[in-house]
Amino acid sequence: MAPEYGSTSPRSTGEASLPAGGARIGVDVGGTFTDVVLALASGRIILNKTTTTPRDPGEGVVAGIDAVLAEAGIAPGLVGEIVHGTTVASNTILQKVGARTGLVTTLGFRDVLEIGRIRTPGMFDLGWKKPEPLVPRRWRLEVAGRIGADGATVTPLDEEAVRAAARFFLAEGVEAVAVCFINSYVDAAQERRAVEILRAEAPQILVTASCEVLPEIKEYERTSTAVVNAYLLPAMRVYLGQLTRRLAERGITAPVQVMASNGGMVGIATAGSKPVFAVGSGPAGGVTGAARIGHAVGAPDLIVFDMGGTTAKASIIEGGMPSLVTEYEFRDGISSPSRFIKGGGYMLKVPAIDIAEVGSGGGSIARIDAGGLLVVGPESAGGDPGPACYGRGNRRPTVTDANMALGLLNPQALAGGSLPVDPALSLAAIQVEVADPLGIDAIAAAHGIRQVANVNMARAIRAVTVERGKDPRDMALMAFGGGGPLHAVDVARLLGIRRVLISPVAGVFSAAGMLSAEAEHSFVRAILAPLATVPDAALDAARTALAADGREALAAEGYGGAAATLRFSADLRYAGQSSELTVPIVADLDVGGLAAGGLDPAGLDASRRAALAEAFHRLYAETFGYRADEPVELVNLRLTAVGTAAGRLDFDRIDLDPSALAGNSGSRMVSFERGCPPVATRLAPRSAVADGPIAGPAIIESYDTTIVVPPGCTARAAAAGCIAIDLDPA
Repeated sequence: MAPEYGSTSPRSTGEASLPAGGARIGVDVGGTFTDVVLALASGRIILNKTTTTPRDPGEGVVAGIDAVLAEAGIAPGLVGEIVHGTTVASNTILQKVGARTGLVTTLGFRDVLEIGRIRTPGMFDLGWKKPEPLVPRRWRLEVAGRIGADGATVTPLDEEAVRAAARFFLAEGVEAVAVCFINSYVDAAQERRAVEILRAEAPQILVTASCEVLPEIKEYERTSTAVVNAYLLPAMRVYLGQLTRRLAERGITAPVQVMASNGGMVGIATAGSKPVFAVGSGPAGGVTGAARIGHAVGAPDLIVFDMGGTTAKASIIEGGMPSLVTEYEFRDGISSPSRFIKGGGYMLKVPAIDIAEVGSGGGSIARIDAGGLLVVGPESAGGDPGPACYGRGNRRPTVTDANMALGLLNPQALAGGSLPVDPALSLAAIQVEVADPLGIDAIAAAHGIRQVANVNMARAIRAVTVERGKDPRDMALMAFGGGGPLHAVDVARLLGIRRVLISPVAGVFSAAGMLSAEAEHSFVRAILAPLATVPDAALDAARTALAADGREALAAEGYGGAAATLRFSADLRYAGQSSELTVPIVADLDVGGLAAGGLDPAGLDASRRAALAEAFHRLYAETFGYRADEPVELVNLRLTAVGTAAGRLDFDRIDLDPSALAGNSGSRMVSFERGCPPVATRLAPRSAVADGPIAGPAIIESYDTTIVVPPGCTARAAAAGCIAIDLDPA
């Protein structure tokens, strides 16, 4: 059935080809800019940065798409696919503007959202305040009815109580409802019946069943994930509906794919019904793109550093693969899916790239706090009004203003000349808001703003390296985003990193990375039994159901045959533990045909189960530093259904318009270090790197970003359109 918020034209079932000429568009909506990348079958790509329109992000998206189509001379009907990274879901949670949400749950479980894991993110943080539940207690209703842990019916569902709940929600003006019953991961019959009743009694209310979003053990995690999904439903559906209508009005009827938090694409129908899978949509595109080019530059192990207008993000890639988690907490401040710090945000138990995020971006506002200390972020000036230098009324200094005052940015205009700026406004804002209160000059204050921002961003990188037992000095740092190349070398020095890589089309790389992504759908089945003795029948049933779900999801989006791949994995833990690790079931284990999605073999024999257990022991030791001599328990069987589309962006053969690599030549005075006089610094377009190494101090400019090469460093051309910067030994 077509979704009510809009529909798309799927590919022909069984094929992964693109209709209408194969032109594809990647869109990344950031806090300051909306980035758009148009990729043609020839390898040519067109870039555009448009100011984000926060009140209606779709306006900026359509404006950017119009611009790249006009520049390329492509008719709207020739667009074959749009891949969209959206911040609608994450902003809805941050701004607390989601639906008026209710919860229907089992008798006795009304307060599970507030009880949570009975933990705090910091033992000694006396000022920590627990996030308010997305569902007020008044709208959390209990009904009689219970399924036992063995799947047997303990108490029949009180259907009249469910009808009464529907009437109550209507009277209260509730817009969305989550239904989560105890043990529904074993038998969802009562939960599905409650959903049927709610939809029949209150058809205008959107309803989410936990069994449809997260059919796993753990009541708090399942309840929280279902509630977040319900909370996001109206906002995501309205946004996607408006966007598809706007595109259709322009003659674009191509399928719209949405980036999911795990770095894959999902169709617009999935994004509209399960928006919880797209909360980390935007950042995932850049990590996916970085993973695609890591091997090409001889760096399969990478730290990914993405600095945009509002936040900076960090992630790691090992062996060419992004680091993934099966749960994370979404919260203000530094947001990290740490395995060791819990209780600070809204729990989302969904597959996601392991990304740490901190509120330090180009638009982050600098201020003096009540204690007289310089603070940068998390509040951002965004794209409207933007930094003070934009001249749109903001008089508070931002990180961009600090870079402007120091001479690191073009003093006439940004974004290829499309955004005029005024450095005098930056200096004035810094002087009034930071320099005067601290009793220092504006240039010293600008260095302070930049240093605080760099330290904040280094914290995010430490969250995914040092806190994971990884040494950042062993990896290269790949930087992108509008501000990443501006700060990359300074951040690398703080962490002892010796090599920095600047991605191709760095300022719009997240949008470009989306065009290199695969379609991915995640499914899970709970088993919960000792790995050594789990019945073959249980494995076969779970495997069969998962494979059917995966093939159905891929077929609905036009992926079949060689374009469709099923990848199985297992959630394992030591018996008695409350958390698990996900272990891929790889082909060399030949796990009863599981790796290829086969259904004929009987299942896991003793030797194959032993091999899977040993893989878990190794992963556990790598993660926690030791291994135990304890029985291994199988908790869930997982499936990632992957569809590979024709026309995926290949960074080895992209053909950039010369204007995208253009920049100023000559020199200007730049202040690189506090207390030292400004130095004459070479200006060069990005295209000049192809002619030979560029020694610092230098500023390398392109349409989408500015690359800072400090004194003592050297920038060189690298594979796949990257630039490598070798740091000085100091």
